[in-house]
Amino acid sequence: MTSPGPIAISIAGFDIRWYGILIASGALLALYISCKRAPIYGLASEDVLDIALGILPLGILGARIYYVIFNWTYYSDSPSEIFDIRGGGLAIHGGLIFGFIAAYAICKYKKISFIDVADLILPSVALAQAIGRWGNFFNNEAYGTETTLPWAIIIDGKSVHPTFLYESIWCFIIFIILSSIFKHRKFPGQVACLYGLLYAPE
Repeated sequence: MTSPGPIAISIAGFDIRWYGILIASGALLALYISCKRAPIYGLASEDVLDIALGILPLGILGARIYYVIFNWTYYSDSPSEIFDIRGGGLAIHGGLIFGFIAAYAICKYKKISFIDVADLILPSVALAQAIGRWGNFFNNEAYGTETTLPWAIIIDGKSVHPTFLYESIWCFIIFIILSSIFKHRKFPGQVACLYGLLYAPE
């Protein structure tokens, strides 16, 4: 399997990339699911939307900062590319850190339970991650060592492990597991804790 390339379509010379399409699709689906589930925890859909509007831009910023920090050897020689987010380079751990900070601040301001919000949105976050990981395929990123397995992807003429696919599948499994206990959590924070335990090894 070979990536068809990062660009999905070009309109009037402007390239629309698969990575952006997939991240946006995952985020919108996560928002939709969270809004539909919000009443189960006594939360208003409008509050979830407000939180999402804070999480998304800060999450993207955090994902970029985290990526740049851990690839500073490259960016120190090419500082102008730090702001070229369309060229790829987002780290989910940075997005989660900044997203949690934004969500906590908004919850404090609106006087709603941050723990309930975390339990509400994290299953959908896992689903969004499962979708967004496919952006790595189109960008020829996040691959492993050489392999002869039939589901290998071709990078630079070599068959390698599609590690993005492994994480995508695992994130989807996390979504299923968290969704199965979502309505029957034994204590506030159970869903969030389980997300942390299941995703931490990634």
